[in-house]
Amino acid sequence: MNIDQFSTTELQSELARLQAEYGLLRRKNLNLDLTRGKPGTEQLALSSALDGILRGNYLTSNGTDVRNYGGIDGLDEAKVLLGEILGTEPSQTMIGGNSSLTMMYQTILFALSEGIEGPESAWGNNDTVKFLCPSPGYDRHFSICEHLGLEMVVVPMLAGGPDMDVVEQLVAQDTAIKGMWCVPRFSNPTGCVYSDETVKRIAQLGSIASDHFLVMWDNAYAVHAMYEDAEPLASIVSHCSDAGTLGNVFLFGSTSKVTFAGAGVAFMGSSTANISALKAHLAFQTIGPDKINQLRHVLFLENTHTLAKHMEKHAAIIRPRFECVLAALEAELAGTGMGTWTKPRGGYFISFDSLPGLAKEIIALADDIGVKLTPAGATFPYGKDPLDCNIRLAPTFPSLADVQASIEAFVVCVKLASVRQKLG
Repeated sequence: MNIDQFSTTELQSELARLQAEYGLLRRKNLNLDLTRGKPGTEQLALSSALDGILRGNYLTSNGTDVRNYGGIDGLDEAKVLLGEILGTEPSQTMIGGNSSLTMMYQTILFALSEGIEGPESAWGNNDTVKFLCPSPGYDRHFSICEHLGLEMVVVPMLAGGPDMDVVEQLVAQDTAIKGMWCVPRFSNPTGCVYSDETVKRIAQLGSIASDHFLVMWDNAYAVHAMYEDAEPLASIVSHCSDAGTLGNVFLFGSTSKVTFAGAGVAFMGSSTANISALKAHLAFQTIGPDKINQLRHVLFLENTHTLAKHMEKHAAIIRPRFECVLAALEAELAGTGMGTWTKPRGGYFISFDSLPGLAKEIIALADDIGVKLTPAGATFPYGKDPLDCNIRLAPTFPSLADVQASIEAFVVCVKLASVRQKLG
């Protein structure tokens, strides 16, 4: 029954029941964690063959010794393999170290301080630099902006991606807006896939936005489908080619949730001119990335077919965890009016929206009984969720039993906070 249909007496009775259930949970001394989207131990074990795969052969197909200096933009073989994920040609692709977040930070810093197209293009020449942040979104993107002093502008997220009517209006009217964050497939945290129309309109932003506008296309979950019928993502590179705007887009990816989270390979793509400019910029910071690890990944992943088979094994491990969470939410909260949630077909997160004003309380209630959740507001710029309702659930890392225990406790906290609010 919907909570709005409860009488005061029924709400008081339900409150007493929930308080008793909550008390039992507190006495269990739980120690559960759904805070971050990390791969579990079983997933990491899928890539154990990386260890020793080179067997003492450190030469690439063209004779490059990967133990030595050089190759600041990465191995040719890695550009071919990983560029396929981005949809970029080798000349449009750069392979880095283990962190795509590092490459994103370096790109923003370069655009801000030196300028992608030279000193006159540097964002830092402006008194104010603004960035569009589709929200709820990825907290680490927002942290980069806040750390570097970029003013963040919230854009609503719809089922098919950012509200492009809002985006286009903002970039056409405000020349201080210099970029936008995107997680286009299985977006963090909603799990949505940008529609074909949204991808096309984002590709065209370079034609209507101010000079030196950049789309930061963080395709972190490009190959992370959990089901065969998961919606594909349109190629922004193809749309940019039609619009002549590839220079306005930087694409990012990594194998952090494909192989080893702490020892994967990051990669990025853009126009050939942009990649050349960034390569020259990075030459002052490094003599080259870890090419040994790049070669290990090339040999291990081999091609996109092998990669797809590898990711099917990942899906088989994490799918039951997501289904566990969704089944519990459906069984306990569907039709109650106490919350709504996304049902992603891939990625690493489920986005839950409580009744307005309750996210902080729910998270505090969960923490008090030993269930850690992502802090309220983390999915919005400056940590400020205007409705205080969004909660990101990350079920990949805990065991299936711990996921079950976590979501059961979470549901109790949602109900308890909701009933308290209705009683005033």
